[in-house]
Parts: sequence; C-alpha cells; structure tokens
Amino acid sequence: MARTVDSAFKEFMRNSVDLDPQDVSDAKNSKDYLKNIIAGYDGDNFFHLCEDFNEEFGSFARKTKMGILDDIDLMFGISADGATYNADDNWWNVRVYGNSRIKEHRDCMDAKTGLLNSRLVLNKFKTRLGQTYSTSDHPVRDGEAVRLDLKYDWSFDIVPCFQTVNEDNGRNYFLIPNGNGGWKKTDPRKDREFVRQVDKKHNGKVLALVRLCKKWFEVKKFETPTSYLIETLVVSYCNECSKINDYPDIEFKYLLNHLRSAIFYRVADMKQIQWDVNDLDDNAKKVISFKAYNDYNKACMALKADLDEHNQPKAISLWREIFGQEFPAYG
Repeated sequence: MARTVDSAFKEFMRNSVDLDPQDVSDAKNSKDYLKNIIAGYDGDNFFHLCEDFNEEFGSFARKTKMGILDDIDLMFGISADGATYNADDNWWNVRVYGNSRIKEHRDCMDAKTGLLNSRLVLNKFKTRLGQTYSTSDHPVRDGEAVRLDLKYDWSFDIVPCFQTVNEDNGRNYFLIPNGNGGWKKTDPRKDREFVRQVDKKHNGKVLALVRLCKKWFEVKKFETPTSYLIETLVVSYCNECSKINDYPDIEFKYLLNHLRSAIFYRVADMKQIQWDVNDLDDNAKKVISFKAYNDYNKACMALKADLDEHNQPKAISLWREIFGQEFPAYG
C-alpha cells in the first residue's frame, strides 16, 4: 500500500523489480566457490584451463537482472594448446580445429575434419561436474551451456570458451558453443563496458530503468523478446538521451513513447558483433508497439493526475494498470 506515486514506485522497485540484496551477496559467494572448484580440474584428465579469460556475462554480471535471481552465467577459459580457428568464418558458426596431440581435444574432434565439436566439449564439462556433485545436482547440457542446479534458488550456466588472437580490426573475441556443434563469437567485456559507461553518464539511473522495462515486458506477457534485446533497446535509448529524469515514472513514459517506434527498427549490438539483435517478426513488433502506445497514454494520464490534479489514488490506479497487481495499491 502506498500514499504517493513516488512511494509506490520505490516499494515496487524494492519488492518486485530489483534483486534481493541478500540473494546477490549469497550468489557472489556461491559463484566464487564454484569457480575455485572448476579451476581444480585444470590438467587433471581434463582440458588445460586459463583463468585469465574466465568471464562473467549475462544480466547478473551487468546488474540488469530483474525480479528473482534464477541463473548466473559463467564462461570458463580453455587454453588453445595448439587449436586454431577460421577468423573469416561467420560470427555465429566459427570452425575450431583441435590439436590431435592433446587427448582431450581428440576426444572431441571429428577424425576426418579435425573440427572440435563444441557439444562434445560441453559433455566433457558435464561429465566432470557430475563427478563432483551429487546425482540430485546433476548438470544438464542446455544447448550452449551446461546448466548446474545446486541447492540454491538459482542455477549456473557454465560455458566453455576460447579466446582468439587479435584480428585485423584490432579486436579479439571469445568463442563459445553455438548449440550446433560449432562455435560463435561473443565479447561480454564490450557489453559490460557499454552499459557501465551509459549508466555513469546518467549518474547511475540507467540500470534501474532497464530492470523496470524488463518488468513491463514480463507483465505484458510478451513471449518473444530476449532479455538482451530489451536491455539493448533501453541502454541505447539512454545513450542517445542528453539527460535521464530523476523520477522513474516520468522517464518510463518517455521510454514507452520511444519503444512504440524503435521496436520496428534495427537494434545495434552492444558487443559490435551482430549487425542487428532485433530478430522479432513483424507481428511481435506490432504487438509490442500497440501495448507501448496504450501504456504511454495511460502514463500521460497518470502523470497528469499526479502533477496537475494532485489525485494520488487515480495516478496510482493507472500505474497499476500498466504494471499489474504487483504495483502497490493506494492506501
């Protein structure tokens, strides 16, 4: 229950949008413990690992995770040990050639082509993790990662990776499984740095706006947009803004107005790898645009009720229409 729009948004952010601080602290501890466990596999009838390019990625690492902490994404570096790759391959299907002198590579290689199969590499991680943890915690390969469910409310998505050499553009990349046995390029460093810079530009107000927008997408029950697409849309919007409003209700109104048209266009990859991360079909784009337009109009009415009419019950009721029953009622 809340008496003002401002207090309602603070309660909503605390209880329904932001992660629980204790969960964040516990998750960091459990993550560090798991990293130490996997570091112990190095060379012990296992791949030679390279902690220098272990990477945390995903929304938890970027502090844009919304609601309940359900997964943590971790990349674990594998030393090349003579493996090579085709730098000119498409970013989503890179060929990696193993070193036949390394047993762990041979186990995962195609005998004819010498290609290192990322599915088999994932299975190696899955098997080794299964030897460490009990049957109830058995890891499951999930297309591009090994999902490890431990005795927490969250799981770990474990992704093996190689790091490339510097290419002609001066950049290096990480190669991770693409779900089809090949490898794909990624670079979570670029994601984190771009989000950090934009958030710093606006004095720390961007991360909360990203989480609030993700909550809106959840409430509206859109099935197709990925968390990464939503985040990229919001961060890119903020990057173009000269100023972000201090009040989340006012800024969210502006964001809804932006979304209703921006969803139809290219959304540039924060990692600068993909040309466009907006892979929604036309119908999905239209549905999002329609709901953004409707809620933009409701947000305008809510702000008018709050700032001009000084009618807090009406304003809060309108925001509940936008964000659903989790948004505090007036009282």
